[in-house]
Amino acid sequence: MTDQNTRLGILMMVATTFVFAVQDGISRHLAGEYNVYMVVMIRYWFFAAFVMTVASRKAGGLRAAAATEQPLVQAFRAVLLVAEICVMVLGFTLLGLIESHAVFACYPLLIAALSGPVLGERVGWRRWAAIGVGFIGVIIILEPGFGVFQPQAVVPLMAALMFALYGLLTRYVARKDSAATSFFWTGTVGSVAMTAVGIWFWEPMTGPDWMWMAALCVTGALGHYTLIKCYEVAEASAVQPFAYLQLVFVSIIGISVFSETIRANVAFGAALIVGAGLFTLWRQRVRG
Repeated sequence: MTDQNTRLGILMMVATTFVFAVQDGISRHLAGEYNVYMVVMIRYWFFAAFVMTVASRKAGGLRAAAATEQPLVQAFRAVLLVAEICVMVLGFTLLGLIESHAVFACYPLLIAALSGPVLGERVGWRRWAAIGVGFIGVIIILEPGFGVFQPQAVVPLMAALMFALYGLLTRYVARKDSAATSFFWTGTVGSVAMTAVGIWFWEPMTGPDWMWMAALCVTGALGHYTLIKCYEVAEASAVQPFAYLQLVFVSIIGISVFSETIRANVAFGAALIVGAGLFTLWRQRVRG
């Protein structure tokens, strides 16, 4: 792997985190005006069309992309991801972008913690210590001991747990299936599942909001495209730490567009979570 490829991979990851942060900002606006299920459903229609277009241009076409020996696991992880997106977007409307993402940032720690029971990987005491520090950060953000605990604060934590399980299942199916196959199942099955739910919550949208919906669909496809390209040119362990920049970009959007504020406990808790996450990534690379 050349330095140039790693550099390009880092740039692609930074671009990906920026695009996903913009997507989250648009999601927060639309979900504040319309039903979450409908917003995610329309986004997934475009995502499925994008996935099928990409698959049809590769050798073997759609049939090759759909071929798998583990259809139930592939279908489950696709449904899990679309459900996680619904939960996370709901979190945006309840807590705002900044606090939702500050809690969600713990998902790499959850992946590390669950990699043992789910994948049979060994997690050493150093990574367990980092996981513990990260969850202290989550507790600091949630402030369970101050005044009345807000149940909605658990929503992004649920999303992080669902996304961590999705990530582990993606690693599990990768033992037999290509990334293209997993990508195909994610988009198509997710779209079918979301349509079965979202179609019952259809609401008329204004012209300007249809423009925002189009932007949401484009950023979703663009973000997945840049992420795929990122992993094609660089090792995951080299670029993954830069995924935390999404928290920075989201904070800028939350403050400038939605007039959110960063409370001291959220900043401190997020710093602990990110620091612990970076340490677990470093330990994983060292062991690798």
